[in-house]
Amino acid sequence: MSAFDTSPAAAQLSAARLSQQPNLPSLSGVDMKRMRETAEDFESVFLSEMLRPMFQNIEASAPFGGGAGEKIYRDMQVDEYGKALSRSGGIGLADSIMREMIKMQEGK
Repeated sequence: MSAFDTSPAAAQLSAARLSQQPNLPSLSGVDMKRMRETAEDFESVFLSEMLRPMFQNIEASAPFGGGAGEKIYRDMQVDEYGKALSRSGGIGLADSIMREMIKMQEGK
């Protein structure tokens, strides 16, 4: 890949490299680190919503399960699963979102 490569794969790779650097440069006044966090947050919400149906039919065992509290904690658990999956690499959705956010900032 040359320095002037404008292919989508090159844009994705450069966005991924930029997002991993500790002191990220600004792109037209936009903080790249904040953009990356937003993209990862979106991916974690998406993953949580995809995981939620897997836990709907799981019944709690007696005597400690059931009730409104269980539903709340189960929803919180699924949200944490989504965050953990996103932090560990996810499914690549954050990279795609990051690439599109960069394009939007560049006006393309």
